[in-house]
Amino acid sequence: MPEQSTKKQIPCYAPGLAGIPVAESSVSFVDGQRGHLEYRGIDIEALAEKSSFEEVSYLLIYGRLPTVQELSHFDDELRHHRRVKFRIRDMMKCFPESAHPMDSLQATVAALGMFYPFPKNLSGTLDEATIYQVCIKLIAKMPTLVAAHARMRHGDDPIPPRDDISHAANFYYMLTGEEPDALTERIIDVALIVHAEHTMNASTFSALVTASTLADPYTSISAAIGTLSGSLHGGANEDVLMMLDEIGSVERAESYLNKKLSKKEKISGLGHRVYKTKDPRATLLQQLYVQLTEKKGSDPTYEIASHIEELSKSTLGAKGVCPNVDFYSGIVYRKLGIPTDLFTPVFAVSRVAGWLAHWKEQLSHNRIYRPNQIYQGEHGLHYTPIEERD
Repeated sequence: MPEQSTKKQIPCYAPGLAGIPVAESSVSFVDGQRGHLEYRGIDIEALAEKSSFEEVSYLLIYGRLPTVQELSHFDDELRHHRRVKFRIRDMMKCFPESAHPMDSLQATVAALGMFYPFPKNLSGTLDEATIYQVCIKLIAKMPTLVAAHARMRHGDDPIPPRDDISHAANFYYMLTGEEPDALTERIIDVALIVHAEHTMNASTFSALVTASTLADPYTSISAAIGTLSGSLHGGANEDVLMMLDEIGSVERAESYLNKKLSKKEKISGLGHRVYKTKDPRATLLQQLYVQLTEKKGSDPTYEIASHIEELSKSTLGAKGVCPNVDFYSGIVYRKLGIPTDLFTPVFAVSRVAGWLAHWKEQLSHNRIYRPNQIYQGEHGLHYTPIEERD
């Protein structure tokens, strides 16, 4: 009889859950080897060229492109729900002027749940009308919350939203007080489209873990915003601009890159956990910037970034470390006059559509997330009274 092993089986451990599937989803798909991204089976390039953020939000949440009547109704509802309660604004006035916009957004989104109570008992199936209304409120109000804090922290009154212009145009108007020209509106719209969804990233997973407990959707989205605020996730586009500003000129780009490579340090905006080639969203954002410069002129920041990308092709690129979405997004936003610390809130304004799509999917077959761990501590220790401890 063969001798049986007495060695204890060690469960598989993957730091950061790298490569471990945690859900089944039909919301989006990424092929990291080809640099390919789809929302509900439709190429991101086609959506960026032909769609709008309003239509993409509907597509993500409901799994199909809307009819003319459905999109018209969805858009009308979004426009109607852009305003926020005055008590939310009063709360924001109490925030310190130094508060980061992401902290403000997380707090105010969580507070929305008190003004728009959500059913606490979710043991049954949620009706579609309830899901529809919460999705409308969150997508419509988040730009208002971001823009209001951006102005109030400087002592200015928030600019009320308008309901006669698009989602992208209204967001820009509330931030700046000016209605955007057609090109600026289109660039903001496409930027929102390409940031709207990206499979099982950290903030989406955070939203799903919270949703799986049957917490209300405002709490789930607030959890996602908190996760997105980290520099390894949404905050990376700020790091890219800091890097480019530190380099300062095209002439210094090569020496900066070589120094980083010699120390085996990370280059902000290069590399992705999924993509092993250039992120298709980075390509689209780069194209947007080129369109923008034809009207407003180029600047050294873009020249430095494109030079870094070119220089890195023979070294990092050969290892599958290529520009990700953050590499060019901050450059586009800066060119539009959006302050650096608003880059990640703009990301959240877009990504809420994807978060809600996954939230809706989670509730359709919910099971609470309860992962295991591998214990590394001791066993059988005795309690020592405090007077006997060294």
